[in-house]
Amino acid sequence: MSSNFSIPVLFNIHAFQRDLILWYSEQKRTLPWRANQDPYRVWVSEIMLQQTQVDTVIPYFNQFMTRYPTVYDLAKADEQDVLKSWEGLGYYSRARNLHTAVKEVVEEYNGEVPSDKKELKKLKGIGPYTLGAILSIAFDQAEPAVDGNVMRVISRVLHIEEDIAKPKTKTLFEDVIREIISQEDPSSFNQGLMELGALICTPKKPKCDQCPVQEHCLAYEYGNQEDLPIKSKSKKQKTENFHVLVLTNSKGEYLIEKRPSDGLLANLWQFPLLPKQDAEQLPENFQNHYGAEIALEGKGESVKHVFSHVIWEVEVLFGKVGDDLQTGKFVTAQELKNYPFPNVQHKVMEQLKDRSSILGN
Repeated sequence: MSSNFSIPVLFNIHAFQRDLILWYSEQKRTLPWRANQDPYRVWVSEIMLQQTQVDTVIPYFNQFMTRYPTVYDLAKADEQDVLKSWEGLGYYSRARNLHTAVKEVVEEYNGEVPSDKKELKKLKGIGPYTLGAILSIAFDQAEPAVDGNVMRVISRVLHIEEDIAKPKTKTLFEDVIREIISQEDPSSFNQGLMELGALICTPKKPKCDQCPVQEHCLAYEYGNQEDLPIKSKSKKQKTENFHVLVLTNSKGEYLIEKRPSDGLLANLWQFPLLPKQDAEQLPENFQNHYGAEIALEGKGESVKHVFSHVIWEVEVLFGKVGDDLQTGKFVTAQELKNYPFPNVQHKVMEQLKDRSSILGN
């Protein structure tokens, strides 16, 4: 246990476990990944649920599991198909890392998701939270799975006043959970904490009158539950400005290009995206990079997309382009549907429907 915090002597760990697990068993939501403890299903769901709301994840999880029901199906899939299945869910590195890790499970572990902590930890994309979630939910191992919901619940229950924005605080919460987790049913204990944070112990206006562990909660006793957890403000997001060029050739086909294999939105497709510049210089700069002449014809509606660390402001320009290219490819309007595009580009694509109905729904 960290020297910064000690569990209060009067805190009844056994009673807390009992009340939390009983509530979870009676009140838990029916979610598709809770149908069984299959490690692969648990793994996919936990990766999808990172930074994403449950209601958003459900349809993605269902179609993903229909398409890739086993680790073998996902391992042999083409990355572009995997990204297409993930399209719209965001944070695409999750999908790429999952795909890479599943291949390793097939090659190194005979298709069995490892239940050994050291082995599981080696797989790409599995950090401390996902590690704890898989080990506890799928394998009934008493490992902490500390996310924002869990830190919020435990900071209130035990009145922990450490700044949860600091990495060392997450380690503190992991130590706390190790001390209070149920050894008999760690799966329900961890999921109970997550569920409690999602449904009852919410960031604002927690439903303390409905809380199954209210009698154990020090913040409720002190009356300052809405002051916890303590979280310092993150740095302000920077804004980056771009032009996106929606260009058609003599056949009416659209010019698209694949993004680099690393970095933001890696390996997804896009209409050419260039740092915002003087419109008069665009044709020359475009020709230098793409090897083709363009003639701009007008502006669309600007689009904005907020990532976790940066905001993109994108001005949409329409135009014509020559047929000879050094990079990129031409596709028909119908073929656009076959490529994985990030959300910011889908916002651009919506404007094509206003200009022409050929894209369909």
